[in-house]
Amino acid sequence: MSCADDPAAAPARDPRSADAQHFARLEARADLLSASEFVEQLDFASRASAVRLRPYVILNMISTVDGRASIGGRSGAIGGRADRVLFHALRARVDGVMAGAGTVRVERYGRIIASEAGRSQRLQRGLSEEPLACIVSGRLALPADIPLLADPAAHVAILTPSAASVTGAAAQIDYIRAERDGRLDLPRALAELSERFAVRTLLCEGGPHLNVELLQAGLVDELFLSLAPKLAGGEDVTGESLRILAGGEFEQPLELELLTVLENESHLFLRYAVRDSTPKRV
Repeated sequence: MSCADDPAAAPARDPRSADAQHFARLEARADLLSASEFVEQLDFASRASAVRLRPYVILNMISTVDGRASIGGRSGAIGGRADRVLFHALRARVDGVMAGAGTVRVERYGRIIASEAGRSQRLQRGLSEEPLACIVSGRLALPADIPLLADPAAHVAILTPSAASVTGAAAQIDYIRAERDGRLDLPRALAELSERFAVRTLLCEGGPHLNVELLQAGLVDELFLSLAPKLAGGEDVTGESLRILAGGEFEQPLELELLTVLENESHLFLRYAVRDSTPKRV
């Protein structure tokens, strides 16, 4: 019998051959981290130094396993305790927090750092007392009774193509007016946000339409995605059951690089780098 006829004598197949795929088992480890410890290790300030003329942008979103980013128009029913803790830990380490006007209205945004203790901790880290609250709005349809705008201690920057202003608000409001062809010029607006207000790190909390515009313009550096162990089902017949992205479709899917996976009570917290797949940079 020849060597070719004897299975035992045949050369072992290289497990790293071109047609083989290998999977890393991601399991819970003993070295547990608090949300604050985890975010401290991310060192956003150093990462921001590699980005010129605009803030380093981190997109933070939550989704059910079947892709729903909201239930009844809001995200609150999806998250859990760990998601909320990480949400606030991320806010505590950045220079600015940005959201679209629709998200601010629906979620009834208040002060970015609600507690005096949280603001004191930021000062001890050498940060401003509170991140700059940034609202992206096309028409400035922002009721003055939104808690963020009704608080005289709040400082808000509104990024808009409009020449109008919000009336009746108690908060301090500055405007970044960057218009191009009747729409907000996001690259120019973020550049001005960095130059005028020293916002080097910017956390974006949606909504889905703003997310798409930022990604299409090549303005997102990282994505934090909290994956809730829930199935919501249903069809989006009202336009209120959004995914983390809504609106325009990309010519080619954007590539992500997985950086970190955390787990808490079956919730997964995924951190991705957004690969530089578009030349549209500021």
